[in-house]
Amino acid sequence: MESFAVIVNGDSMWPSLKDGETIQVQSYQGQSLEINNIVVFRDPRNHSRTCIKRVKRIESDGYFVEGDNPDPTASTDSHNYGLIEPSLIIGFKR
Repeated sequence: MESFAVIVNGDSMWPSLKDGETIQVQSYQGQSLEINNIVVFRDPRNHSRTCIKRVKRIESDGYFVEGDNPDPTASTDSHNYGLIEPSLIIGFKR
């Protein structure tokens, strides 16, 4: 399976992932995702922006994702833009 590097930008995934850290993710090609997987996806409101969040809930029409940062103002996630459609996902990490 193909993988690629992603550089974390911001503190939404702190303390799990830190700003400036590089992580390796697998290319997403429709694989089954699980709760707690980390996903890299196109922001549903601005497709030129890439986001990294954790899968918290799986529903029939998408994934509910959240940042790990305990400060609720530190992450823009499914609380703001709803479920993530699988077509927006470009990579994941188990």
